[in-house]
Amino acid sequence: MKKGTPKNSFFALSLFLFLFLIIFLAQPVSAAASTIIDDWKTTAVPPAPVLKSVVVDPQTTAFLILDIQQPMCNTEQRPRCAASVPKIAEFLLNARIHSMPIIYSLTPTGTPEDIVAAVSPLPGEPSVRSSVDKFYNTDLEKILKDKGIKTVIISGTVAHGAVLHTATGASIRGFQVIIPVDGMSSVESYAEQYTAWHMLNAPGTRARTTLTTFDKISIK
Repeated sequence: MKKGTPKNSFFALSLFLFLFLIIFLAQPVSAAASTIIDDWKTTAVPPAPVLKSVVVDPQTTAFLILDIQQPMCNTEQRPRCAASVPKIAEFLLNARIHSMPIIYSLTPTGTPEDIVAAVSPLPGEPSVRSSVDKFYNTDLEKILKDKGIKTVIISGTVAHGAVLHTATGASIRGFQVIIPVDGMSSVESYAEQYTAWHMLNAPGTRARTTLTTFDKISIK
């Protein structure tokens, strides 16, 4: 009997594993096994965030205008960007009246002459040139800190590129971030929606971000 025991034990173990696999494979696939691609059409859109009124100090706040340049911002190729330009221009005028620092950004191949005329820089207003994160390989952080800036108001295009990544970079560096949603644009509205959601919900940005519109910003 002792000689047959290991063989019987091996048979019992094999039978148990076989039955376990049969039972496991017969179970329906749980919802957790699906991917976001599988759930794409059924994923609910979160409620729209509440836009807040804000009061800013022009001595410690800077207005950033990101990549508003031809041909990235025109009625033919990027009408959503073109529609944002008058609102950016109006706030720009108010910011200058209050002596708020203005800082521009350019794409890697852009020049100051490429900036849309309605929001073009005045002599002495600096610009930086980089890809989507305007802090990367530029002196943007130094410019801001040298001016004593604690808060940045960010406008520009594209929302999910320059706006998202520069705003994230600002937040990580300890700046308060204000994004007027009527001053950020993309080719499609979904990218703007995603950017707004990300800035208010991502761990690196949610504690320092305020979404608003230009008419809800008071400069005092």
